[in-house]
Parts: sequence; structure tokens; C-alpha cells
Amino acid sequence: MRRPTALRRAAALLASALLLAGAAACGGGTEDDAQDDHTYRPGTLRVLASSELADMKPVLDAAAKATGVTVRPTYAGTLDAVEQVASGRADGRYDAVWLSSNDYLRLRPEAGRRITGETPVMTSPVALGLRAEAVARLGWDPAKVTWAQVHRAVADGRLGYGMTDPVRSNSGFSALVSVASGLSGAQSALTDADVARATPLLKEFFAGQKLTSGSSGWLATAYARRSDVDALVNYESVLLSMRPKLTVIRPSDGVVTADYPFTTLTAARPEAKDAARRLTAHLRGPEAQRMITEKTLRRPVVPGVKPAPAIAADARRELPFPGSRSVADGLLDAYDNRLRRPSRTVYVLDTSGSMSGERLERLKAALTELTKDFRDREEVTLLPFGSSVKRDQVRTHTVDPKDPDEALAAIRADAGRLSASGETAIYSSLQEAYAVLGSGDTRSVFTSIVLMTDGENTSGAPASGFEDFYRALPEDRRSTPVFPILFGDSDRAELERIAELTGGRLFDATTGSLDGAFEEIRGYQ
Repeated sequence: MRRPTALRRAAALLASALLLAGAAACGGGTEDDAQDDHTYRPGTLRVLASSELADMKPVLDAAAKATGVTVRPTYAGTLDAVEQVASGRADGRYDAVWLSSNDYLRLRPEAGRRITGETPVMTSPVALGLRAEAVARLGWDPAKVTWAQVHRAVADGRLGYGMTDPVRSNSGFSALVSVASGLSGAQSALTDADVARATPLLKEFFAGQKLTSGSSGWLATAYARRSDVDALVNYESVLLSMRPKLTVIRPSDGVVTADYPFTTLTAARPEAKDAARRLTAHLRGPEAQRMITEKTLRRPVVPGVKPAPAIAADARRELPFPGSRSVADGLLDAYDNRLRRPSRTVYVLDTSGSMSGERLERLKAALTELTKDFRDREEVTLLPFGSSVKRDQVRTHTVDPKDPDEALAAIRADAGRLSASGETAIYSSLQEAYAVLGSGDTRSVFTSIVLMTDGENTSGAPASGFEDFYRALPEDRRSTPVFPILFGDSDRAELERIAELTGGRLFDATTGSLDGAFEEIRGYQ
């Protein structure tokens, strides 16, 4: 293949994603525990977990008191975690994996051999959350809406929505499977023929996606800033917890549901497996199930325990998951390169004098590695700066599906020619980046700006000047976020302020690798 598949690209993110996410303690753990070398400790389960399970902390704290078993999670994206299990890298580092779903894991024989048991703990279907005014405008009865109706509203330009990146998030992947199943009319597991049949409709549907994200948390924050985005596709539990309150719709023709199976690794010690049995027995008990549904708004799996009042009780058909890994990977590849909106990104690159030497070489290597991940139809601009933007080095390339290697080779060549000189004009260079994006289409593409700097602003416009500039932009151009990368001697507070102002997110390359930070941002582009 000329480029890695979607799953292999997700695997490339693994090491950096785990470093950037960090290991968070819950269920009686300590901060020191969370940051150690994954050494086994009796009574503590080392768990590779989906990031949305951070909301289970109160439940796991109670479980630790009741069972003596502490859970020490390390959070990662579902597909990243599957790759770590399949490759064997989880063995010895973790005792269990706790993902939103094991559906993709089951498609990997090498992963299936490394797990010894799975116990569903709770469920949450993929759903659509809409602002109340959007429901009224569309005239929908929430109990009767189908995926075909949602598609028609999107295709007619009456509905815009946000969704996480299916390559990095199981909620996005489950949404992709739900929509593909619903629009193809598949009566069993999705096949290549189903995907091909639904492709024209899927292309229309994903043309209405106005927000993408590598995490549900950032997606919710970005959604709150955007008046032009009516809806979110995410887990029911996430949508029910949002404020202001959304109308949550589970399409009547079916949904894909996460069942959060607590899964022990074959390589775990016998005492860890026993601790996992005690923990899951407790979590499936009536008291814990009631606490789970009340605290997290997920559905209980034990008969006799009622869902929280906010959760609708009517049943929905469970849509089938792809029957083979090739279909799943093909669906992901189609989404990335043909179905979704293309991306336009300006990389604002600090090439001031302080970047000379090893730092500049790291930047060149990171950009070269990043070219493996650029999608068909993607527009990439490299905008290097020192005391001002180095205009003679600004280059824009678009990845042509008919000959992608031409643009990718040109980007690598441009990266290789970068040189370090001058001071550091962060804010003036960001203004230039918005000007570049403003000269083209910002409505039918995902636009973003990536800022990489190793120091503080020392030249050009001050922070206040950039803030005035940004606030004066038209609303559609203010929807372009800046994703700063903390690197070298850059000022965290300065970069956090830029991310907060523009609706972006800060990525830290001081604790991980620079290429890892660039790669993680891909889920937001």
C-alpha cells in the first residue's frame, strides 16, 4: 500500500498518546502510582482503559473499599489500545483492558489469543444529541427518527453535526458503523458490498460533519462555541451529561452499543485474575449498578436495576458490527480519504535562531514522518517564521488522490530546506496563517492551525494585538482553532491562552516526542 491503513496510522500514535494522556489514578490509587513504570503491586489492577472511563472514579473508589482491589488506569483511544494488546506490548504492563467495546479486538486473532475473559459492566448506545431549537426546526418526533431522516436533513443543508475521529475514537467508529449500517440497509454484519452501496449516501452524510475531534471532551467544548453546529454524534451517556441539555435521539432503525467489557489479559498473574473476578462481581452487583447508572448515565446490565431517570426505556435494534477486519479497515480508509470533508491546515513553524541544531532536526524529522499520515484531498501549508514570516519559504500543497506521492515528496523537500534564524514572532505569524486560510474555502473543509514554537514571543505583534485581530475576524473564520505544541523553552501559559482563545487544545512535546504531538493532533484535523 502507498500509505498505512487507518488502523496502522492509529498504531503509530500509541506510544505518544499514552505519554500525552498520562496514567491517571482512581479507585484508591495515588499520583505516584499513576506515574510509575507499571510495576505490579498486589491488590492493584493495572488497566489499559478507554479515556471516557475517567468518570468511573467514584464507582471504583467505592469498589476499592468493598473489595480491596484498586484500579490504576492508563487511558488511551480504543483502537490504539487494541493495537497494543494485539502486538503483545500490553503483556507485563497491564493486567486487564477495559474498553468501550471489544468488537474490533475480536477481529484481530492475535489480540483474541491474549485475552482470557470479558465481563460486560454497563452499556451506552451511539446516539444523536440536538439542541432543542434544531429539533423544533426539523419538526422531528425524537422517538421515531431514522438514520435516513438524519441523512436527508444533512444532505439538504438543514443539519450540521460534530463527531469524533473513527480512527482514534471508538465512539466515532461506532457512529461510522451505525450510519453505514442504517444507510446501506444491511440486515446482517456489514460487507464490502454494503459499504459500496451506501457510499454515495455516506459521502452526503459526512459532508455535513462540521466538527471532528480526537476526544469526546474537546468535541463537547468545541460544540458549545459553535452556533452553526446543531448536533453531536456520540455515546448516549456523553450526550445526556452535556449542558445545556440536548435532546438525545437513538435512531429507530438501530444503533451500535458499547458494552464496556472488563477484560483480563492472558499474561496477567493468577492473583491479578482473581482480583479482576472480585472486582467485576462487585461492579455487576445491584448496588454498584445503581451507582454506575446514576453517576455516569450508562445503562445497567443486571436485570432488576432500573436505568437512571434521564435514560429512555424504549428498545432499539442493535446494528451489526462488520464481520471481518478487512471490511472494518476498508470503512475507516473510505472515511478518511473519500467520505469526510477534506482538511486545510497551516503549520506555523518556529525556525528562529534558538531552533538551530538538534531542535530543527527534530522538527524536520517530525514533519517527514507526518507525511505518511496526510489524507487524500488534504491541503497543507508550511509557514516557517523567525522575526517575521519567512515568505520565500511558505509553500502550500494539496494531496491529489491520483498522484499523492507528488505532494508528499514536495512537503518532505520543503521540510528538509528549513533553516533557523531570527527572533520569535508568534502572534504576527498566526495572523498570517489566518490570512492564508481566509483566502480559500473555510465552509466545506476542516480548517486548523498548528503552532510549533520553542520559545516566547519576542518580535512582531504582542498578545493583545493578536487577541484584537482574532476577535475582529468573521464568525466563520473564528471557528478555525489553533493547536499549539509545547516544545523546548516555550511558555505554557502563553500557548494555553492561544488555545483557549481560538478553541484549540495544547499538546505537550516536552514529556513525549515532537512527532507524537504532531500525530496526535491529526484526530482534530
